[in-house]
Amino acid sequence: MKQYLKIASVLFCICAVAAGLLAGINAITAPQIAANALKETSAALMDISGGFDLGEKREGNGAGINYSITLVEGKEIKGYVLEITSNGYGGPITLVASYDTDGAVIGAKMMANSETPGLGKKSEESWYMAQFEGLGGAKPLPSSKNDLADPSLVSGATVTFTGVSGAIRQGSEYVKGLGGK
Repeated sequence: MKQYLKIASVLFCICAVAAGLLAGINAITAPQIAANALKETSAALMDISGGFDLGEKREGNGAGINYSITLVEGKEIKGYVLEITSNGYGGPITLVASYDTDGAVIGAKMMANSETPGLGKKSEESWYMAQFEGLGGAKPLPSSKNDLADPSLVSGATVTFTGVSGAIRQGSEYVKGLGGK
C-alpha cells in the first residue's frame, strides 16, 4: 500500500509541475497568438474588401453567419463582408467572404479548417475561392462541383467543396436580405 501511495504522490507532483509549466507558457504566449490572429483576420478582410472601406461591424444571425461588416464608399454601403461557419470533411470550416449589395461574391478567403492535406486544403488557395467571384447575384452559385467550368479542380474533395459553396451561398442569401441597409 505504501508503494502505491509513493507512486501516486510522484505522479501527482509530475502532473502538477507539468500543469504549472503549461499554464505559464500559455500566459506568456496567449497575447502574441491573439495579436497574430487579429493581424491575419485584418489582412484577410482587406484582401477581400474589393477596395472599399470597412464600416460598421454587426452580429450575425447565429445560424452560420458569425458577423457582418459593411463595405462603404464615402457614406454609401457598397456591400458586406461576412464571417461564415459551415461543415467540411474534417469538421467546421470558417471563411470570410465579401459581397456586393445584390449578393454577388467580391472575394472569399478560408480562415480555419481541418480538411485533408492535398485535397480539402486546396480551399485555402486563392484560385479555389476565385471560382466563386462574380457569382451569387444575377449568376447562380454552384451547388455541386459539376456546376463548375472545371470540376477536376476540386476532385477528391467533394465534401469540402459542398461546405464551402454552401457557406458562400448562405452568405449571398443573407446579403440579399440586407440589401443596402
